[in-house]
Amino acid sequence: MKITFLGTGTSLGVPIIGCSCETCNSKDPRDKRLRTSCYVQTGDYHFLIDIGPDFRQQMLREKISKIDFVLITHEHNDHIAGIDDIRPFNFMQNQSINFYCNDRVYHDLISKYDYIFKENKYPGSPSINLKPILYDEAMYLEELNIVPILLMHGKIDILGYRIGKMAYLTDISSISSEELSKLQGIEVLIISALRKESHHSHINLSQAIDIYQSTSASRCYLIHLSHHYPCHEALQSELPSGVFAAYDGMSIGVTKM
Repeated sequence: MKITFLGTGTSLGVPIIGCSCETCNSKDPRDKRLRTSCYVQTGDYHFLIDIGPDFRQQMLREKISKIDFVLITHEHNDHIAGIDDIRPFNFMQNQSINFYCNDRVYHDLISKYDYIFKENKYPGSPSINLKPILYDEAMYLEELNIVPILLMHGKIDILGYRIGKMAYLTDISSISSEELSKLQGIEVLIISALRKESHHSHINLSQAIDIYQSTSASRCYLIHLSHHYPCHEALQSELPSGVFAAYDGMSIGVTKM
């Protein structure tokens, strides 16, 4: 299984508009962070986790020409705003694309993008099938087993996903011991770590490392990183063994099952 980090930044991205901090002014391309999303290739399936406002740019950069389905973690704009740009994949693949999400996100998308989902939809709008999923029910697509993981993001419940030996947890503020048990046996943990300081709706760096160290994972990749961190090279030098600051365009391999 191959995972490509399409974006590793926060809702504001890095650099932030109008900011002149060292990280925002960095010349290192690893410090240029689009909004967080990833692309997973495993067997016959190629799919996204989240589809943010930088989706079109990310697809062109990575030369991606196939998307079988999309997993949505939650309804915040930095995770869904690229939805309209799924249209070229409708045209190339001559089919609708399934979007999987929890029930609240299902209704939110219908409300925000009524021109896509209403009965008499706008001509030329994306062709999308919304598929509600439950956090306590695994989803099987032939040999692919996707396990939703219930997370809290401030006061709302959102979804992380376990796919084979990889778990993807973004925008997390807390996880219960029951849900944490779903990570048993993973090889790679991908987890958000907004900044070093505490935050009301995101875990910080030390909390992300604590969660990683409570799992069986041998590698941890940090995402949803803000400009409050030092530049990439300096940040990586501060991280413990097995923990990596992911960057846009980075690809990793993970055991499929």
